This record gives sequence, structure tokens and C-alpha cells, in this order.
Amino acid sequence: MASTIDSPRQFKQPSRKGKKAWRKNVDITEVQEGLEDVREEVIKGGIIAEKPSDDLFTLDIKGSEIIQQAYNKVHKPLKAEEILSQRSAIPAIGSRKRSGSKLTDGVIEPSSKRRKGGVSHKELQRLKSIAYGGEAVPKDVITTVNAPDYDPWAETLEMGENQDPSFSFLDPPKAAKAPKTLKEPPISLVVTGKDVPAVKKPNAGISYNPVFQDWDKLLTEEGQKEVEAERKRLQEAREEEERLKKIAAAQDDDDHVQTEDESAWEGFESEYEGEEWLTKRRPERKTPAQRNKVLRRKEAERQTRWEAQMKKRAQQAEQIKAIAKAVVARDKARAQYLTREGTVSDSDVDDRKLRRRKLGKNPLPEPPLELVLPDELRDSLRLLKPEGNLLKDRFRNILVRGKMEARKPITQPKKARRSYTEKWTYKDFKI
Repeated sequence: MASTIDSPRQFKQPSRKGKKAWRKNVDITEVQEGLEDVREEVIKGGIIAEKPSDDLFTLDIKGSEIIQQAYNKVHKPLKAEEILSQRSAIPAIGSRKRSGSKLTDGVIEPSSKRRKGGVSHKELQRLKSIAYGGEAVPKDVITTVNAPDYDPWAETLEMGENQDPSFSFLDPPKAAKAPKTLKEPPISLVVTGKDVPAVKKPNAGISYNPVFQDWDKLLTEEGQKEVEAERKRLQEAREEEERLKKIAAAQDDDDHVQTEDESAWEGFESEYEGEEWLTKRRPERKTPAQRNKVLRRKEAERQTRWEAQMKKRAQQAEQIKAIAKAVVARDKARAQYLTREGTVSDSDVDDRKLRRRKLGKNPLPEPPLELVLPDELRDSLRLLKPEGNLLKDRFRNILVRGKMEARKPITQPKKARRSYTEKWTYKDFKI
């Protein structure tokens, strides 16, 4: 605001043609008012025209308190939000460990004073290295490249002092050696040869509330398997019935066979009862020349067989390289096939299709039928009836993965055969 006190001036004159009248008759009221306004703006913080817009204007992000109070009356906040919204002006205590704190309770001295007469950590490590041999002793005590030389769980045999001198001629007992196959990986028994996972991903169709498409697909597959198994069983039954009929027919034919006496009684005679048999000459004895001829013929035949056998062996020896190349190519093709098939997830491995050659003589147990029939479907997990045996599933999985061979339970173990005899001590007497 401009001041009401004006500077002294003369009255206005109609003419200012002379130079002396110029300064006296100039009206500078507007200039004085502008300078006063600038001074007041400078005193209050600066000239407004020169300030940027950020200093003159602010963005209201807090909101109106009146509106907030009206909203809180209608929508009362939760008690938990009120507790969490309360923040103390005092900063929280930092969790970082501060070393070298000089503040104590007056009883325990600071760590700087206690370490004056002690040994530093670096010096302690240097003294330990000198005590344990320094740099001359190898520090890599544990090696993971080769198998360990010492087994702490192995059974040690105590020999020497406790041995009876009367049995010194016997060889010392040898420690039991682990078989070589113990270090080899197990062999999978599936047809593809791929590793079977320990916990297989279940089929979507065996869920207690499955999707209809998955359940119908699984039901169709299992039904086809059961139909094929029943057809095979009927075929085997027919073959067994035919075999029994043939055996019965052969036994009936044997009952009708007639002996020579019976045939002669009915008017028939055998070949040994005719006149030709009586007039037939006995074979004459061979001469030495004939015997030598037979021996020469047998020797020639033996020589011919031997030459053919040697020729066949030579041909096999020539085919060894070709067979070796074929084996290498076959192994390479199999490795490529397994690598290509390995891209498929392990859950797609079918553990029902097993290879012919198995571990041991006993067959593997058949997997249980994991299928829910239409009348057994439940829409709630509470109504589900638990089925199956987890122990049997885990045992069969171990057998399929090749960890163990299949065996039958021994219900009646064999008993040792013992022979009883009477000692003839009563004969050992002296007169």
C-alpha cells in the first residue's frame, strides 16, 4: 500500500520549456508508490513477480478436516486401525549392533579397556597356525573326490593277542566286503528304462470329485484292460480243456492196444513168428579190411566236421568288429532315445508296463485298481471312504525302481534236517 505522505513539490505549471524547470515540475508519484510496494514485498519474503509457481501455490493432499470428521461420524474406524494409526514422535531403537559403546553401568568396564592386556583375534589365529604345524601341514583334511578311507561304522575285527595259540595254524578271519553292485545305481524295471519317481503324480481321474472327461477316459481305459484280461483268461481255459481231452483220449487208446499173444489168438502173428525169420541168415563177422575202412570213413567225417567248425569260428572272429560297431551304434541310439524321452515329465512314466527280465524269480505284485465307480462318487471330502494301502504302494514303488528284488513271505520256514543214531559206547569195554 502506498504511503499517504508525498514528497515536497511545486504546483503544476502549464509550461516547462526551460531546463531549470524540468526537475522541479516532474511528477514521480507512481514511481514512489511502486518502490514502496517492492520494499514491502521484499520485507515479507521476496518479490512476488520473481517467485516460481511452486512457491506461490501448493497442492492440497491432506483434504478437508471438516469432511473427514463428518465421514468418521457415519463410518467409525476399527479399534485396530486406531491403535495402528497412533505413532510416537520418538524414533524406534535401531537393531544394528553398535561396537565401541562407551556407555556402561559403572560396574563392567568398556571393551576397549578390557582388551588392552589381551590378544587380538588376528594374533590368536597366527599362534594357532604355528601350533598346528604352520604352512607345512596340509589344511585340506576332508576330500570329496574319492571315497573315504576310513569308515567309522565298519565292524573291526580284533586280532592278535586274544587269539588262541592252539588255533594259530588257521587263517585269520577276513572282513566282510561289500559287493560291487552296492555302488551301482538301481535298474528301473519299466519298459522304457526311465527312472520312476518316488512319489508319482496321480491321475486326475482318480480324484474324489473329478472332471467328467478325465474320469470317463480313465474308466474307458481300465474297462478295456479288464476286457482283454478276461478274454485272455477264457482262451487259456479253452486251451487247458482241449489239452485234458487229448490226454484222456490218449489213455483210452492205450487201453485198446493188444499184445502179441492176443493178436495170435485172434489169428494174427508178429513178424518174429513167420517162416522168413527162421530162414534169415545171421550177420557175418567183419574182416580187418572192412573195419579199417569204417575207421577211415569215420576219421574223414570227423576231419570234415572239424574243418567246418574252424571255418565257422574264423568267420565269427571276422565279424567281431562289425558286431562291436553295431553294439556301439545301438547304445548311442538308445541314449538319444532316452534323452529325447527324458523331456517328458516323470509323472508320465507308466509303472504297469514292466520289462520281461526282472530281478529275482518271483513276479512283482500287481498294482491296485485306482478307480471310483459311478455309485461311489462323492461330492464332499467328508463323505469319502478311504481306500488303498500306503505301505503296499510304497513297497511296490521300491520294487519297480530296482531298489529291492521281489520275494515271497516265508510262512513256514524250513527246519534243519537232523539224523539220530545210537552211540555204540557199550562196545567200548576192556576185559
